[in-house]
Amino acid sequence: MPFPSSPRARSGPRRRSLLAVAPAALALTGCTGGDSGGPAGEGSSAADRARARAARDSEGLLERYDAVIAARPGLAGRLRPLREEVVRHARAFGGGRKSSPSASPSAAPSVTPSASPAPSATVPGNDEDALAGLAAAERELADRRAKALGGVPGELARLLASVAAAGAAHVYLLTEGDA
Repeated sequence: MPFPSSPRARSGPRRRSLLAVAPAALALTGCTGGDSGGPAGEGSSAADRARARAARDSEGLLERYDAVIAARPGLAGRLRPLREEVVRHARAFGGGRKSSPSASPSAAPSVTPSASPAPSATVPGNDEDALAGLAAAERELADRRAKALGGVPGELARLLASVAAAGAAHVYLLTEGDA
């Protein structure tokens, strides 16, 4: 025969404990919901710097695509879709380049200097080396973005991760696309 008083005795204190602890848990959750754990201005300025750096990096990569397309017109059909993705990445980070491929190659030298490697104007003499140079630039940038994920707030980290993954896909398309 079951004892009905025993389960009731256990449920009472648990319910009271929950009611006593719940407001404290909610207060703690509300206090720890911040992005960076530091002062509000510190986290957002670091995020702004990271976003601006990512935009400059994408614009620098765009310069490389423009230089290769201008020097190796036979690759334009293969590179234009990847270039347009890089334009979208720059815009997502706050960059302001135009997406018109006809205007960009001539405008490439007038773009604001970036943290990207300077040899963007130098294009190798054959298609294979030109594609390998773009793949190396995409790989280096994707790796740098992946390493930066831990130091930025959530939304920017998601954007960086997405763009880094797209860069890795570009590397594949540039190196293995015809295989």
